Amino acid sequence: MNAFQRTLAVASLGLTAIATSVAADDMANVQTFYDLLSNPGSETHVAAFLGATSESWESVGDYSGENEGRDGFVGQMGFFSQLIPDLDWSVQAMHQDGDFVTVRSRATGTPTGPFFGVDGEGRSFDILTIDIHELDDGVIVRTYHVEDWASALQQLSGR
Repeated sequence: MNAFQRTLAVASLGLTAIATSVAADDMANVQTFYDLLSNPGSETHVAAFLGATSESWESVGDYSGENEGRDGFVGQMGFFSQLIPDLDWSVQAMHQDGDFVTVRSRATGTPTGPFFGVDGEGRSFDILTIDIHELDDGVIVRTYHVEDWASALQQLSGR
């Protein structure tokens, strides 16, 4: 290996290390989203979520155009902390590709009252969720999400 090839190899390793560090930081920011989902009543987790997301962050769950902003989302989490005190949103896999982080997670919980019109009578749910987080300079600017709420309702109704 000549001097140019060695220099190129060292530079390549340096860039790889920098990219790996940035990806780890991005994924740590995305993890704050799930920490909030699992601790919806925690002011510490709300503060971390606000720090990891842009002021104009949007939650996109369908194509209605009625996306939810940070304030609405944080308010919804407060409601969930009352309705599903044992809510757990466990990350199963996380993958980053450029400015997008895709997460497969598992949401479980036992509602204390009617949930989407279904009285679960103490039953629990266990569902699959998929999220795609869009980042800009390491800050989450948009989250696209799909949850299998139909399975949750089926489980809660005892079918």
